[in-house]
This record gives sequence, structure tokens and C-alpha cells, in this order.
Amino acid sequence: MMRAPWFWFREAGLLSMLLMPATLLWRLGGAIRSARMTPKKVPVPVICIGNLTAGGAGKTPMVAAWSLRLASQGRTVAVVSRGYGGRLMGPHKVDPAKDRAEDVGDEPLMLAQMATVWVARDRAAGAEAAARDGAEIVLLDDGFQNPGIAKDLSVLVVDAEQGFGNRRIIPAGPLREPVVVGFSRADRVVLIGLLEERRRAADRWPELEGALPACLVSVETGIDLSGQPVVAFAGIGRPEKFFGLLRSLGARLAAAHPFPDHHVYDERVIVRMLREAAEKGAMLITTEKDAIKLPERYRCEVLALPVRLELEDWTELDRLVDTLAPRH
Repeated sequence: MMRAPWFWFREAGLLSMLLMPATLLWRLGGAIRSARMTPKKVPVPVICIGNLTAGGAGKTPMVAAWSLRLASQGRTVAVVSRGYGGRLMGPHKVDPAKDRAEDVGDEPLMLAQMATVWVARDRAAGAEAAARDGAEIVLLDDGFQNPGIAKDLSVLVVDAEQGFGNRRIIPAGPLREPVVVGFSRADRVVLIGLLEERRRAADRWPELEGALPACLVSVETGIDLSGQPVVAFAGIGRPEKFFGLLRSLGARLAAAHPFPDHHVYDERVIVRMLREAAEKGAMLITTEKDAIKLPERYRCEVLALPVRLELEDWTELDRLVDTLAPRH
């Protein structure tokens, strides 16, 4: 995976303009793909959590939070993921005790520690397998732009800091499709960020008015990071978000190493960062998603900071789900 180009999140300039012909080809390819496919309806409600931009916007944390909430309501829920970065085509039910990130992908393996997860390149086949396995509701982790499966409810997540970038379509910008087109198919939008970030986002992108507010918070680990020197690394959509969270917890960043999303870590890189942390009297720290890909012998030497999404008010989403699958 490559990092998102810097110009995606600046005002549209010359570089973005030069890529506009490639954007037309991207949109044409998407239109042809959609025209050739008929969305397949599966026997249980399908709820899609997607986004409009390439890269991380908070889909997986939203899936994790929603799956836990549905389970707490007594519902049998399964998550279906494409399994990016894994070798298995699926449908395959993830076993966190046996599967590895290279088999099923890092995000499905992480989610499988809190929910039933299926990986399938064919998402409709994955949802059908989940239904046969007893799932009453299927959560799609991504797939908003996938025309092969019918969705009963679609929720878009938007990162308050990156928003829609320069509003242009890949590769001229970060968008997978125009904002107005995506919003026309979405039932609700969740805006993820701190209060001030959400206010700035709503000022810059008026379409976000009325979005459901949410934020990412760290889970209590029993370790006080206040004043603690750390060497941090992250291979997620926006590593800077993780580094900012550490600073907000009072950690002192002796070094911060960003990697591309879904990065696979070479053992030599881990050894080098462990040595750097030791030399600086710091703790080596990363995300849960990154920790799950580390060689097992190094996992006890790296602190994985768990993060969860908190939605300010679930009432609206609860009501929408109840219309699809009334509680018994």
C-alpha cells in the first residue's frame, strides 16, 4: 500500500488537474462494473459501513463498536470483510486462535477478537455463509461502492480532519465517488473526531451538517502514559491520528514512525525500533491492528494501545436497525 499523496488534502492544484483524465477512466470503470452487476439479496439484513475516500476514515472502529452494541442487545451478528492483505479468498470464518494476518488480513483478525468475522472476496457469498451459520444481522466492513451485494442500511463514516480532501476523484483526489452521489445512497453519516475537529469539518463541508458525532478514545490499560517517553509506530490509514492520541494522553513522543496502511513489518524493522526505544529510555507502542501482525516473539515487548469508537447517541441507529430486525 502507498501512502495517500500529499496533494489530495490540499486545495486542488496543478498536479491534481493533470490527473483529471485518469479520474475520468476511474469513473468510467466504476460505471461499467456497476452496470454489469446485479446486487444480490441475502436472507438477513445487511448493514454496510463504508466511506467515500481512499484510506482510513474509521470504518473498522465503527464496525467494532456497532457489533458489540448489537451483541449487547441479544442479537446474533457477523462481520463480513474482504480480508484485505490476506491470501484466503473465502468465504472463511476467522479463527483468531489459528488464523494469521497473512491468511485473513489484519483488520478481520483484530475484529475476530470481539465478534464473529467472515472474510470473502465475494461479499455476497460471505454474507450468505454468515447467515447459514446463524447470523441474524450482517455488518459489512467497507463495500459501500461494491455493486454485488444489496444493502438494507448504509452508513458512511467521515474523518473530521481529512473530510473530503480536495473533493476530487481518485487519482486526482481521495474520493471514490462524488460526495453528492455517495450521500444520496447513504442512510446516515457518522463524523469521527474531537469536538473542535468536527466543528471545523462542518464549516468546511456543509454536507456534514446533521452527521452523527463520534470520537475515538483509548481503552484503560492500567499503564499511565502521562510523561512517559514512547517510540510510536503505526501502519494505519492516518498514523498521525494515533500519534495525536498518544500526545493527548500525555505521552512524550521520542520518535514517531508512520507506515502505509496494512504494512507488513520486517523483523529487522521491529528490532531496530526496539533498539531505538531502549536507547531513548522509551516504551515501544503501536496500535492493536499493527500489533496483531508482529512476530509472536516480539509482541510482549511492544505495547498495543486499544482504541474504541464512542458514538454520542445511538438512538437513531438503534431505531433504524429495529425497523430491519425487530428485537424479540
